[in-house]
Amino acid sequence: MIVSGLAILKTVRWPGRPVWHYRCYTNCNYHIMITFSYQARDASGKIVSGIQDALNEDNAVTSLMSRGLMVLSLQKKAAANKTRKKTWSVKETDLVLFTRQLSTMIEAGISLVQALTALYDQCDPKRQRSLRHIISDVTTRVQGGETFNESIAKHPRVFDRLFVSMVKAGEHGGLLSEILDRLAGFLEASARLRKKVKSAMTYPVIVISIALAITTFLLVKVVPIFGEIFKDFGAKLPAPTQFLIDVSDFMRGEWYFLIGGALAVFFGVRTFLRSPGGKRFADRWKLKLPIFGPLLHKICMSRFSRTFAQLIRSGVPILEVLDIVGGASGNHVVETSIKGVSDDVEKGSNLSVALSRKKIFPPMMLRMVAAGEATGKIDTMLEKMADFWDEEIEAMLDALTSLIEPLLIVFLGVIVGGIVIAMFLPIFKLNEVVSQAKN
Repeated sequence: MIVSGLAILKTVRWPGRPVWHYRCYTNCNYHIMITFSYQARDASGKIVSGIQDALNEDNAVTSLMSRGLMVLSLQKKAAANKTRKKTWSVKETDLVLFTRQLSTMIEAGISLVQALTALYDQCDPKRQRSLRHIISDVTTRVQGGETFNESIAKHPRVFDRLFVSMVKAGEHGGLLSEILDRLAGFLEASARLRKKVKSAMTYPVIVISIALAITTFLLVKVVPIFGEIFKDFGAKLPAPTQFLIDVSDFMRGEWYFLIGGALAVFFGVRTFLRSPGGKRFADRWKLKLPIFGPLLHKICMSRFSRTFAQLIRSGVPILEVLDIVGGASGNHVVETSIKGVSDDVEKGSNLSVALSRKKIFPPMMLRMVAAGEATGKIDTMLEKMADFWDEEIEAMLDALTSLIEPLLIVFLGVIVGGIVIAMFLPIFKLNEVVSQAKN
């Protein structure tokens, strides 16, 4: 059973037992799940056994019957502990596959509960434990009378507002399978773009990490050996060499200051960026970066256009669409601009006019939206804009990757080569060093 949030004290009396008091809660997302062991007969007449998690005995029987099993015996094994709204996370690939398969089953005429039950049985109990739990909970809620969009809304970490709103529109319009198919395509496109951006950033991170590791090794292990050799000369060393030896001595002797300072800077910056003011500052700064700023801007615009098109096509009201795409933009500057557009549209302005008042939206997009309003095909125009920006993003990422590789090689060479040259400078000037030592 799903117990609720407002705490109510109740009294229970059993004959010959002390008085027990307990509290029941309303709207706190508490679940008392019970594990049942069962024996049942399948469609072929074969007797099968297993375990089933359910809220109560009736719910367990209903779940088993929806899987085509005729229950012969049912026995309660154990009750799970009360857990307060445990958060579950699901891999993006698993979510896409779940959405696509559910769409196919519903389109084939299978009922929602039967489709969810089939997907539950298909999930790997070890690798897809989180998804399995969520499907079980959603199935139980749907069987209890909730709509599908209300059931998945209880898991916001997995099903965001975009997902829930599109499912809600699909249920109201009787187009759930079509909406789920669109959602799967949208999630696949978003995952592809995110993967390309991550892969473009992976190479620089690896090279910089290697450069830091090599630099640390040289300063801690190699430079001290040269320092001892040069100390025997008894002469004044060149400035770069002396500076490098001093840095090496500091790193080996005062390493705890370095670690403490690095941790303090890391946690300080992280705390600042998590604050509302820090997030606004970081988002504004990101869009002003020389190379990455235009790339991030195109990513935000592509996400805005594709999400807007999908929601409008699914029949979601425009004000709700603007509210959802603002929260899904991923940048505070874009989100603030979309909120301003929503206010203008609510006051009666056309979408193209409201967008034109915000500098964040490019002129090409404004003309496409105006044309879409004139022809009644805003979703098609925005979809084309999203495709156009995705192609530009791919081209920019390819160019950036090809540009970053030589730059990183130069960076690595300057760091390591600078240390090597600084160490060998006294050897190059060995005559001067020996002369100074004799004098």
